[in-house]
Amino acid sequence: MEERHLNIRKVLIVIFTVIFALVIIITSAIVTANSRKKKEEKNIQKDKSLTDISSSISNIVGKFDNNVSNDGDIDKEENNNENNVPEPKEPENESKGVLPVQNPNAAEQIKTIYGSDEKQIYLTFDDGPSGNVTPQILDILREEGVPATFFILGSRAELYPELVKKEYEEGHFIANHGYSHKYSAIYTSIETVMDEYRRTELAIQTALGNPEFHSYLFRFPGGSSGGPYHNLKQEAKAYLWNNGIASTNWNCLNGDAEGGKRTKEQLISRLYETAEGHTSLIILMHDADDKQTTADALREIIQNYKSQGYTFKNFYEVFK
Repeated sequence: MEERHLNIRKVLIVIFTVIFALVIIITSAIVTANSRKKKEEKNIQKDKSLTDISSSISNIVGKFDNNVSNDGDIDKEENNNENNVPEPKEPENESKGVLPVQNPNAAEQIKTIYGSDEKQIYLTFDDGPSGNVTPQILDILREEGVPATFFILGSRAELYPELVKKEYEEGHFIANHGYSHKYSAIYTSIETVMDEYRRTELAIQTALGNPEFHSYLFRFPGGSSGGPYHNLKQEAKAYLWNNGIASTNWNCLNGDAEGGKRTKEQLISRLYETAEGHTSLIILMHDADDKQTTADALREIIQNYKSQGYTFKNFYEVFK
């Protein structure tokens, strides 16, 4: 009996010993893990501190480099000032985004342009805007620093309102050329002429997002005289003028609407031919989709007249 109790006691001692050993092992493992974690966190913090220090050093070096670079730029600016070398500037156009002002003397002022001895040019473009040719013309005008007048078709303004707005914002004069360009529709009566004018004014106002815009200038499709509609055109011209709206034609042209495809060289030659005998020029051209050679010839025309001392103007000269 005593031996049995002794054996049980030995078993219990062994069990407790094993349990105690496990507790010690587990506790030691936990302590080791915690110690390792703290060491890792300490290393991470150390690395972060080193990174921050490195970043600060980089910033200091960067600022130093910038100061050196800026000092060099200042030296360059001082040298430029000493040599009086001005920086090139894009020509400023005071007419950018300006509303035309109604002029009771517009008709008389426009008449004086034709016979003036001043070397001046009014570049005018009819039948646009178009998606292909108009942007090219605008680029050339901007690069050459000259203004123009665009006689807008209302139907085209509805198709390309963004181009009408661009013409206006770049300082070109936006004028009215009727809505449809269909003679049989326009020249039925004075009322149909006025209807074409009003529809186009509305299309321009919509494109510009400005109901206060009024062009006060109309170009009759086909010109304001001659042809089977001559009498009606004269009546409509007087009616427009009585309502504060002037009109204008041209005294020379590049021939891009005279039928058939014309080369760049033919257009330039035709312009010089029709401009002969005139000092002050109102040039008729077109910026419709099929007038690519008009765009091709434009820069050479501008540069040639610049070399002759001509000044380029648009109809803000009359409506301002």
